[in-house]
Amino acid sequence: MRKPILFIALIALGLAGVIWAADPDPGALRDLLARLEAWRAEHPGVLPAAFFGVYVAVAAASLPFAVWMTLLAGALFGFWGALALVSFASSIGASLAFLVARYLARDWVRARLGPRAARIDKGLARDGAFYLFSLRLIPVVPFFAVNLAFGLTPMRAATFYGVSQLGMLPGTAAFVFAGTQLGRIESLSDVLSPGLIGAFVLLGVLPWITRLVLRLIEARRRAARWPRPARFDRNLIVIGGGAAGLVAAYVAAAAKARVTLIAEGPMGGDCLNYGCVPSKALISAARAAVAARGNAGLGVAGQARVDFPAVMAHVRRAITAIEPNDSEERYRGLGVEVLRGRARLVDPWTVEVDGQRLSARAIVLATGAAPVIPPIPGIETAAPLTSETLWEHLAQLDAPPRDLLILGGGAMGCELAQALARLGAGVTLIEAGAILAREEPEAAALVRAGLEADGVRLIEGRVVRFAPGVAVLEDGAEVPFGTLLLATGRRARIEGMGLEDLGIAAGPVIETDDYLQTLVPGIYAAGDAAGPQQLTNAAGHQGWIAAANALAAPFWRFRAEATIPHAVFTAPEVARVGLSVAEAQAQGLAHDVTRYPLADLDRAVTEGEGSGFVQVLTAKGSDRILGATVIGPHAAEILSEFTLAMRHGLGLGKILSTPHIYPSWSEAAKNAAGRWRQARVNPRLLALAARFHAWRRG
Repeated sequence: MRKPILFIALIALGLAGVIWAADPDPGALRDLLARLEAWRAEHPGVLPAAFFGVYVAVAAASLPFAVWMTLLAGALFGFWGALALVSFASSIGASLAFLVARYLARDWVRARLGPRAARIDKGLARDGAFYLFSLRLIPVVPFFAVNLAFGLTPMRAATFYGVSQLGMLPGTAAFVFAGTQLGRIESLSDVLSPGLIGAFVLLGVLPWITRLVLRLIEARRRAARWPRPARFDRNLIVIGGGAAGLVAAYVAAAAKARVTLIAEGPMGGDCLNYGCVPSKALISAARAAVAARGNAGLGVAGQARVDFPAVMAHVRRAITAIEPNDSEERYRGLGVEVLRGRARLVDPWTVEVDGQRLSARAIVLATGAAPVIPPIPGIETAAPLTSETLWEHLAQLDAPPRDLLILGGGAMGCELAQALARLGAGVTLIEAGAILAREEPEAAALVRAGLEADGVRLIEGRVVRFAPGVAVLEDGAEVPFGTLLLATGRRARIEGMGLEDLGIAAGPVIETDDYLQTLVPGIYAAGDAAGPQQLTNAAGHQGWIAAANALAAPFWRFRAEATIPHAVFTAPEVARVGLSVAEAQAQGLAHDVTRYPLADLDRAVTEGEGSGFVQVLTAKGSDRILGATVIGPHAAEILSEFTLAMRHGLGLGKILSTPHIYPSWSEAAKNAAGRWRQARVNPRLLALAARFHAWRRG
């Protein structure tokens, strides 16, 4: 309910419309209530008992009449009588539905609820009965789904009944009060009476008030083990000097909050020192080598001479040039207190670093992630490199490695394999499944072809053990190598931080809600430590969200954006935002797929770059974009237009109607939108238009 005022206005207008459509004379409602009152006077106890029984049956059967019956109860029985009647009837009915789901219809309920049941299981495991209490206070999940889903859990029936009756009481009271006001309508003007408007205002603001109270209760409940300081030294402590931590500290400093940034590793984190910056500098050198060799299709031929130490010097210069943006000096100049050392959580408000204890109202964990070393027998004898040790190793070489084995066919593995092969390295890449398995299969196939064209040897198989200088596959094949590079994923850096002592759940990443808060209120996580996407742009966004929520709690909060674009900077490039076809199918979303080949793009023709395509998923019968994939030159830049459209709710029609530069690569987005439009032209309307124009010609 993000717009309660509009919601209240719509309810009031709808109510007025219903009353007018049913009978323009409000006296009819008064007459009906009067007749029911007279009948109740002659048969005391019968009407309340009958109403109670019907309400129990309606609640137990999950019929959509409960709200209207609650309003009617308020009009018939007054506030206190109706509150008692509805409170007990609704709780008993809900408990009957709970028992039916548990003992009679377990399989049917699980099939009907689908993912909802799993979410409720997770919430119950995390918060216990308090989770049910919060769902009753703020019905983000329909009551019928709550009743049925909790029947599948081990919660005791008595607990379910008691928590339900207590949790539903505030909402029941608000609707009963609205019903008492409806019972006082004597004319159409009373529809907009202060009492009735006040009733609907109460219904509109109750979720907001309840949500705030719940947050305060939850914060106190989860932090009850630790004494809360009377005052704090600072507003925010940020742990981690990577993209997420730097953005979080910057946001807090810009808001004039007192913030401390604690960094154990190098400022700038993995992106600056081991990831994005050095790898893209290496890729740029590799592209220069390809350009020097010419393009036969364009009538140009040449020969490249690779000075590998100079290439690595370029990589180092790129890091050095960007370092000042992430330096301690810059952040101290912004007003951030920067401390070096390893931080550990003492309680929800206290952090210890090198024996010094610091307190803050909120903490952001942005500790990044470390390379995963898979537990393959013999791997320690291979002295594997990771993203953190690769660059120092390469900087010591006079020439590219002659027999490099890369384990892992994700973005990192594919990018480095191709770049080093283009610079003259001998590269073998082993992937247990398919390379770039999360991307569209057609896009991954084009990348595979590009890797092989550049001399990368690709092997699909699983390494089961290492012997000296040899990787052994599960089929018994042996792959010799001189240098091993692991590109097998990353895991959040969380060991030794005290998360377990505070009850903060963590696996590969730290568990958070949609607002990046952990199970302990006031402690947030962002970036690679929080996932699910370990991307620099995702980390920066999450750092902003975590800092904003930490500073504004409990009065306001922002939801972390789920639509984050990503790119793989191979040749050809792959860029995607939103859903792939497989993901849309897995979610059961009805969708259309529009594909535009870059071979039809005039700019691609002039540059001799015809491979690749733009693919857009739209909601069935709509131009609303669900996802987009671009593969080809400048894919990351082409994708930005789709990301902007998705972020601000713009459809393909808006992209199509926007003038683009000709000839440009950005026209690929417009032309894809044009393909979508062409496929939806009604032939009957075209025939009618032809007749119309023929008539106008005379």
